Amino acid sequence: MALQPAQEQQSNSTRPAPRTFPRSGASAWRSLLGRLVLGITSAVCLAFLTLPLLALLLRVPLGDLPRYLTDPLVLDALRLTLISSLCSLGLMVVLGTPVAYGLARSRFPGKRVVETLVELPLVLPPAVAGVALLFAFGRRTPLGGVLREWNIEVAFTMSAVVMAQAFVAAPFYIKSARAGFQSVPRDLVEAAQTQGAGGWQTFRHIVVPLALPSIAGGAVMGWARAVGEFGATILFAGNFQGRTQTMPLAIYTALETDINAAIVLAAILVVSSFALLITFKLLSGRQLDVVGLGE
Repeated sequence: MALQPAQEQQSNSTRPAPRTFPRSGASAWRSLLGRLVLGITSAVCLAFLTLPLLALLLRVPLGDLPRYLTDPLVLDALRLTLISSLCSLGLMVVLGTPVAYGLARSRFPGKRVVETLVELPLVLPPAVAGVALLFAFGRRTPLGGVLREWNIEVAFTMSAVVMAQAFVAAPFYIKSARAGFQSVPRDLVEAAQTQGAGGWQTFRHIVVPLALPSIAGGAVMGWARAVGEFGATILFAGNFQGRTQTMPLAIYTALETDINAAIVLAAILVVSSFALLITFKLLSGRQLDVVGLGE
């Protein structure tokens, strides 16, 4: 036993030292060129993404801003967008969470087909989504006829706005929530069940808290997509001020009559979206730091 340290020292001394590769002048120049190309392309990309927004914000008529903020067109669009987007967000969370959990934690025949159907609105043009909703729930469709017998109107109403927003935005929430549910270790779930926790208790106290950053991120992205929805809304719900005219539709209308009103509405969307995203990033970063996952 006393000879083991000497033997280990001898064996370590006989191990070949890790080979080092001296950097030649050409290699250093290639590394410098690569960093330069990376920096230039990153700067061009950031400029491409930020310059249009800055150009828009610089055109905001600050002197007339109070007048435009009290304009009926702006107020109606703001009110309708806030109400409809929050309703569509609630619809996404209530209906999308079970789907996301099932896709993340279950195996069943046809799972790939279900995944494809859930993600299909991501690649569909918004106009196609609007036409599809109109043919499914329109007044002259079979389902629309049944709803009319119950005195329920869907197309060209506030309900149509919510449905159009939820249809195009739900995949953003479901994909993010699914990723969060998949990240929860099965060992923790099984340990909770062995301690007597039921399915709902395990989901509420174990799965949801661990998946919450992804769920919240999906909710933010879904809400942002719902707020910016245009194509499906205008085809399925119409463009009626005070009834179905959301902020994107109001911008489209104002461009033909009062461009300053369109600029104000667009600037409100930019500022509110930026504030929401940066707030979410700060809060999610603090939450990750608390559980020891932050950088």
